[in-house]
Amino acid sequence: MHAEKQKHSFEPKIIAFVCTWCTYAGADLAGTSRMQYPANVRVLKFPCTGRIDPVFILKAFQQGADGVLVSGCHPGDCHYIAGNYHARRRFAAFRKLLEFIGVDLDRLQFSWVSAAEGGKWVEVVTELTERVRAMGPMNEFKELALDEQWSGKLDSPELKEAYNAI
Repeated sequence: MHAEKQKHSFEPKIIAFVCTWCTYAGADLAGTSRMQYPANVRVLKFPCTGRIDPVFILKAFQQGADGVLVSGCHPGDCHYIAGNYHARRRFAAFRKLLEFIGVDLDRLQFSWVSAAEGGKWVEVVTELTERVRAMGPMNEFKELALDEQWSGKLDSPELKEAYNAI
């Protein structure tokens, strides 16, 4: 019972990787419109979701994030033409890697939020926060020291191929 009480009092750390042009503007609209959403979401702004390296997501989990959101422009609305398509394809492949290393995929979400969708931003981050809160803290992945396990060098052709496929 004590563990159950602790699980419900837990406030998850959510990292949101967002594009400048759409999702960040949507989050800003939510804030300026005084819409209420969880204060435990930390937003990291990128020029485009196509520029978000999957290693950033791994690092977020390693450094204590309980959930990660990647959010950008709707398909066809990317400021950089096809960046969100690249991000979606990369994200789909990356989810398989995360599942392989033991990350519960419910802790990770990809969404489309336009600059005019402040309400949708609130829905997305609230739903992700509630889902992660119900799951409890993510302890298993924090123990994996990426600096020790991954040197950043791709010495074998298999590793190079796998990395480039992401």
